[in-house]
Order: sequence, then structure tokens, then C-alpha cells
Amino acid sequence: MVSRCGRPGRRLVEKLHANPILSFRMKNHPSTNAAGTASRAGSIADVPGIQVGHAQDSEARTGCTVLLCGREGAVAGVDVRGAAPGTRETDLLDPSNLVDRVHAIVLTGGSVFGLDSACGVVRFLEERGIGYESGAARVPIVPAAVIYDLGVGKAHVRPDSAMGYEACRRASNREVREGQIGAGAGATVGKIIGHDHASPGGVGTASIKLRDGATVGVLVVVNSFGDIVDPATGEILAGARRPDAGGWLDTLSELSQAPSDVGSVKPSKSFPGIENTTLAVVATDAAFSKAQARRIASMAHDGLARAIRPVHTMFDGDTVFALSTGKARSDVTTVGAVAADLISTAIARVGRDSRSAP
Repeated sequence: MVSRCGRPGRRLVEKLHANPILSFRMKNHPSTNAAGTASRAGSIADVPGIQVGHAQDSEARTGCTVLLCGREGAVAGVDVRGAAPGTRETDLLDPSNLVDRVHAIVLTGGSVFGLDSACGVVRFLEERGIGYESGAARVPIVPAAVIYDLGVGKAHVRPDSAMGYEACRRASNREVREGQIGAGAGATVGKIIGHDHASPGGVGTASIKLRDGATVGVLVVVNSFGDIVDPATGEILAGARRPDAGGWLDTLSELSQAPSDVGSVKPSKSFPGIENTTLAVVATDAAFSKAQARRIASMAHDGLARAIRPVHTMFDGDTVFALSTGKARSDVTTVGAVAADLISTAIARVGRDSRSAP
């Protein structure tokens, strides 16, 4: 059980999954995961200045993922496209507002209750003197976004301040683990006829080094209403499973069928609007303004549309953050386009891993 109102520095005991969780690095520095397969996809931690940490209660199937942005923070933008978001401090990222840097991003399960995990991140950063200088104190700027995972595992256990602190304590730029871990511990995809016929979702990541020298990386948490599809072929990789003959139901086709159509399946209920959401973070060491970071976040949403079908629904809170950590030179069009491609790749990785998840 995750501790409730943790004291500073209190450690959590992670309950590990029965199946191995993969870890990934840059293409030129492949590492071997627990299953013995070398990674070739890279991770968002390949971007200088970014560290990633996960903490979760695997029995309760909930957790949080923290991206730390270093002592100087990162210029940030955000674009919310889903109609049912749960967020914190995203208004600060409007280019017309004062603060131009964030010090961490929190992605968390637990719905609105999980936003408490951001308080632990604030405490972790404050202890290290990291934050916006307000005169009386340094105030850490920590935007956050949630997924709804209360329908699986134990609904009364949610990410809290202690879990957020623990995720920071574990943060590293050496590897980023994927699968049902951190904020993706209780993620599911394809819920048109309920959780019983959905597939596991989770965390995915990827990165690339551009010709101009800049690095772009992404991290996604996929908990979508729609199915995950191969962005190249449209083949369903994970999603709603047919309750009768087996195989994939195909959420989009089901939505478009008349009730009398042969093969249609009645949804379990009237699409609860808070049980879905895909979250993503794009990071680059190229230098951008807040307005440019928001445009990159906007372009990156195309990656969701390529790999999730349907997406940006009334039942999702799809949110993409963009971070600029360094002084490399690149342009918005290139980084935004590449970010969209990486996001679709990372989502597809979640879909493929879903087939071997419990």
C-alpha cells in the first residue's frame, strides 16, 4: 500500500510486476532489458536536462511519472485537445503570462486525487533550492496532468505527495522504463464496452537526434477511449476486444454502425467522460520561446491522431506538453513534425507491449 501523507524523504516500497519492464537508451548506446532485448528507440531522457522517475503501487494499479527539468528549468508550452482534462498550473504556460520556465512536469494516475503527487515534487525541488525566485522564496513551477485509472485496481489508493517525492528520488537520465509503470500502471485502452474487454495501456518513449544537432524526445501515457493502431498500416495493435468471437472490436467501426448492424456490440454504458486520456511530453534541447513551445505541442498532437482511433473525443483529456531545455538551434516546423512522428512511434510501442502485458 502506498503511504498516504508522506513525510519528507519517506521511502516507498515498490511492488514489482511479475513480468519484466523494459528499459531503453540511445541507439548508439543500447542497453539490455530484463527480457534480454536491446533497445533501439531511445528515450526522452536522451534530451540534455531531462530526468525521468516512476513510482507506483502495482497492486493498486496506479502511479505517477515525473520529468525533472534541472536547476534552471525549461521553457514550456501546452496544448489540451481532449474534452475531459484534469490539469494543474497549465494556465501559467500561456505565452502572455509571467513565468516562462517550469522545473518539472508530473503525469499521474488517480484522476483529480492524483494531483496531490505534484505537491511531493514541489517539496523535493524546494529542498534543493530549485524554483522561481519570488523574493521571499523560490517557488517550484510544476504543471501536472492526470489520467483516470480508478476503474481498475484499488480505487481508494491514489498517487499522493509521498509517491511524487519518491518518483523524483528515482529520477535519472540513464534509462526510462516503459509499460505498465508509473503513471501508466493502471492505464487501459479501448473501453467502448468497459474495462473487462479493454487492453493494457501504459508508458512509451522514443527519441531522435536531428541533422542540425538538436535532440527531440517524447514520453506518452496511453489510457485512451480509442484503440491503438499501427500508424503505417492502420492495423489495431491494442484496444477493445470482442466479447464473443475474440479479436479486436474496432471502436471506430462500432461507433459508426447502426444498432441493427450485424456484429455490432452494445456499449456497456453511456461512455463515462472521465475514464480516458492520453498524456504526452515533448522535450528538445533546441532553444524556443513559450509561444514556439506551445506550437510544437500543438503539432505534436498529430502523433496521437496517427496512432489512436478515435482520439480527442469528449471522453478523453488528451494533453501534450512541450519543453525546451537548451540552446541548440533548430526550427519549430522541424521539431513539431518530428515530435508528432515520435509520439506515434511511442504509442505504437505501448500497443505492441500490451499484447504481452498481464
